[in-house]
Amino acid sequence: MTLADSRPRPDGPARGRPRSEAVERAILEGVMKLLEEGVPLAELSIERVARTAGVGKATIYRRWSGKEELFVDVVRAAEPPDPELPGTCLRDDLVVLLESLRQRGLMHRSSAILHNVYAQMKTAPRVWAAYHAGVIAPRRAIALEVLRRARDNGEIRADVDLELANDMFVGPMLVRSVMRPDADLPEGLAEQIVDTVLEGLRPVRSTAS
Repeated sequence: MTLADSRPRPDGPARGRPRSEAVERAILEGVMKLLEEGVPLAELSIERVARTAGVGKATIYRRWSGKEELFVDVVRAAEPPDPELPGTCLRDDLVVLLESLRQRGLMHRSSAILHNVYAQMKTAPRVWAAYHAGVIAPRRAIALEVLRRARDNGEIRADVDLELANDMFVGPMLVRSVMRPDADLPEGLAEQIVDTVLEGLRPVRSTAS
């Protein structure tokens, strides 16, 4: 499997010394190689990763505090990169965010390795917590900020609960991609979800009598 972006994101924890992209790429690809060979997460030791990547354990520990943090970066690097938002209007930003979720759903379906990795993550509380803190929570924060700006500039009603609104946008895509693996994820689904939900969130325009 080709890593979409083999570099850990810059918003991750600070590490001990300047990074070598080639070394980090070798480590991340070493982990993916072991996963492709069917090595369970529980048996994915730092020592084994170091042997596979051809580096010393100290090299790994200078960049990652432990297996959980390393594993999260591997999964994140194997996913599509986070999108850049156009910033033109609420609808455009939400469509881009949901389209990114749709693409991730398609990738998880087509990749036996990623499907297996996510299943293992959910049985490893420390890894799942690290993934949630380092990947899911920041993505949710971006969506909430988009909605907050929209509320402030009048694109949605002032009384809208932003947490609930975010769930209303993201929920349908997650249901289709995670809970209903047989459901279609067609092109245009992001636009359909956004337009349907926005219809109920926009301010009511009074009409002159």
